[in-house]
Amino acid sequence: MGSLWYNILLLSVLSWCIVGFLLQLLGVLKLRLECCEIKNSKYCYLLFLSFPYIGCLGDTQFCFRFRRSSGRKVSLCCFLDQLDRDLPVYLKKDPAYYYGYVYFRQVRDKSLKRGYFQKSLVLISKLPYVHLFRTVLKQIAPEYFEKSEAFLEAVCSDVDRWPPPIPGEILHLPIMGIIMKVNNLFFPPPPPQGFFPSTYYAQISMALPTVHEVDLFRCFCPVFFHIQMLWELVLLGEPLVVMAPSPSESSETVLALVSCISPLKYCSDFRPYFTIHDSEFKEYTTRTQAPPSVILGVTNPFFAKTLQHWPHIIRIGDIKLPGEVPKQVKVKKLKNLKTLDSKPGVYTSYKTYLNKDEEIIKQLQKGVQQKRPTEAQSVILRRYFLELTESFIIPLERYVASLMPLQKCISPWKSPPQLRQFIQEDFMKTLEKAGPQLTSGLKGDWIGLYRHFLKSPNFDGWFRSRQKEMTQKLEALHLEALCNENLVFWSQKHSEVETVDLVLKLKNKLLQAGREHLPVKTDTLKKLQTHIDDIILALPDDLQDILLKTGTT
Repeated sequence: MGSLWYNILLLSVLSWCIVGFLLQLLGVLKLRLECCEIKNSKYCYLLFLSFPYIGCLGDTQFCFRFRRSSGRKVSLCCFLDQLDRDLPVYLKKDPAYYYGYVYFRQVRDKSLKRGYFQKSLVLISKLPYVHLFRTVLKQIAPEYFEKSEAFLEAVCSDVDRWPPPIPGEILHLPIMGIIMKVNNLFFPPPPPQGFFPSTYYAQISMALPTVHEVDLFRCFCPVFFHIQMLWELVLLGEPLVVMAPSPSESSETVLALVSCISPLKYCSDFRPYFTIHDSEFKEYTTRTQAPPSVILGVTNPFFAKTLQHWPHIIRIGDIKLPGEVPKQVKVKKLKNLKTLDSKPGVYTSYKTYLNKDEEIIKQLQKGVQQKRPTEAQSVILRRYFLELTESFIIPLERYVASLMPLQKCISPWKSPPQLRQFIQEDFMKTLEKAGPQLTSGLKGDWIGLYRHFLKSPNFDGWFRSRQKEMTQKLEALHLEALCNENLVFWSQKHSEVETVDLVLKLKNKLLQAGREHLPVKTDTLKKLQTHIDDIILALPDDLQDILLKTGTT
């Protein structure tokens, strides 16, 4: 199979895992690997992650996340690598982690010794497309359980017929008798026309507005009155554990928490479904050091004691579609958390920096009373989080942009200038006139929140990313400055040694532009290559031969 979508779904999907319990043994994990990137030592580990600790009757969907084996280079095809670079941060693959998307079935079967049929279909991917992969599994898993592994081959055949993603187009993806209409998968929302014939629309069975979003309001409903405090905890990278009755609730809640600071990337580790068999179990549960910056979703009651020393614990009950105004769950002090306490609540001693926003609470409460659809409630909540995060991050963006040297300081004959240093106190001084109060009406200790954030992994990850972007921009501007010079005229006024040195440096510039994907126009690169060729042709024949054959590193 050679289509782009086969690469997207089955190169990004490292394996289809079929997990089933045997009668006499604890279990067996059968894998049909499309790529051999998961070490054998991970098989048993994946087995435990693929079967819920809690006995869930019926069908259950959830996801987990685990570290990839060290020393293995993760690479998608060239098309996907380019695609990944153009995606927003919350859709990019994380080179250090894999995602597992699980469809688990447990039903009574008296013909089996255990009395139950238990099997999971697991999709392992590098990509955080939660909604897309959940939908795909929901369509194929029930039928697969009734048939055989040959059914997966038919699924792959359907995927192979998917059209390539085209900028500005709605995607229509057939899979096992239905058509998924996918909006905004890799590109901005398209105009209201598709590239399929009009007769094709009659077959559309479902529409996916996004590939990654969870039902935000449904997930936050159990802790409805504390969404702003949870936003602060996630923003600051605080250790946070979600204790839930099932993997479905734990994984969805963790994913909702991580997404609440979007478009800012959550840069610490997070595990939507964490078990005692995770390879990081000892690392994350030790009492010999402070809890790490990580968000864990757990279901095993054992964690109530093991993670009792964590500073922030969320206990949630069954997540249901809210049909009435949620009851207020009070914040409880950690000392009041008992090992076997199963009452929902937020257990923390954390004091919020910002005053509580009562307006969003009233708006969502009114929506519940008016029976507003949960999808609409999620849109309101997502917009609230987005505006809050942007109000927080804009002053940082503005200050960091000021660290960029002026374009007039870039000389083609000198190395690109360095970014100025980030000085915390200088940034704090900018907040008086250009702080979050320009875009947010929330009052509180914004200064304290910024000071705390500047020590967090989220700031470190965000600032490193901005540094890289601006450094690449400086390199691109330097390259453009070189292209605008008459380099042949310069070479005629300098020695052969200096000219050869210039040619080698220019060749390295071209290689760097391709290797680091500098934001340079194709015409600029062609112009630089022309300069190199013209300089070489002006040199003696022996030097021409050497330079034309000489590569750069």
